[in-house]
Amino acid sequence: SFATRDEVLRHAGGRAERFHVAYHGVDAALFHPVGPAEVERVRADLGLRDRAYVGFLGTLEPRKNTPALIRGWAGAVADRQDPPALVLAGGRGWDTGIDAAIAAVPSHLTVLRPGYLPLGDLAAFLSGAQVLAYPSLGEGFGLPVLEAMACGAAVLTTRELSLPEVGGDAVEYCGTDDASIGRALTALLDDPVRRERLAAAAVRRAAGFTWRAAADVHVRAFEQALGRS
Repeated sequence: SFATRDEVLRHAGGRAERFHVAYHGVDAALFHPVGPAEVERVRADLGLRDRAYVGFLGTLEPRKNTPALIRGWAGAVADRQDPPALVLAGGRGWDTGIDAAIAAVPSHLTVLRPGYLPLGDLAAFLSGAQVLAYPSLGEGFGLPVLEAMACGAAVLTTRELSLPEVGGDAVEYCGTDDASIGRALTALLDDPVRRERLAAAAVRRAAGFTWRAAADVHVRAFEQALGRS
């Protein structure tokens, strides 16, 4: 990402024109919108049946800001008649604040930590989330956001480092603190029309991130390094 380039320049110096920024692509054969039957199957496998959920996908490490997400989600849904669950999918990681954040969740709310999901279930998991929340403190790129966009998810993320380069105007943004996350979640959960518009815009934007384009940038970088035009 250009954000990563700028961080390298800031900390190590160099010349911007010597950098080649190759965005990641997304595999449309794996990450794409899926139908209701597949979403229902994965929801049932998670033990949710017909219950709505806010999703997260990624390793539970400190920069993913998961404790703030837990607190923000709890504040946003605690008073709802049918509060959506929070599903934290991905590796357990090493964020020591997660257990304490979950312990403070009101008893009538549901947090699930299913660990790694089968690769074949990811599209349905991302497509089926009411909101895919990824309030990261910073990413070099943000592949989970792109994969969720490709699946037609309404994505909530932050403007930290590279994430706006990926999300553009096809995602919703929030701050990194639990209050900001909670307000943004509340607004999205209360606005199904907004979620639908974001989902459609996300699929369109994600289609522009291809591995072929990434490979082309690499080829140009190698050719330049070899002194070829």
